[in-house]
Amino acid sequence: MRILGLVAMMALIAGCTPEMGRTVGQSDVACLRSQMSARVALSFPLAANTCQRVQREGVVGIGRDTHAVPLDLRGAPDLQQMARDHGYAFTS
Repeated sequence: MRILGLVAMMALIAGCTPEMGRTVGQSDVACLRSQMSARVALSFPLAANTCQRVQREGVVGIGRDTHAVPLDLRGAPDLQQMARDHGYAFTS
């Protein structure tokens, strides 16, 4: 059990959290652009699902009764249009 905790801590330090496809401190715009331009490029909906955070009772994380936090797409009109086209909530 202790080793599992150590592995999880190392993953956080390395920058990736297992439940999300983003690195620590990475913006939604940077995450989407990274996912969409990767070697195996994701479509906007797959990239958005990978990058989107969820919130439970004011705390970002995973659990019951969660909802998606709107993507912060300020300064990225191309991504805002894609979000509109695919029905994703976002802030601009």
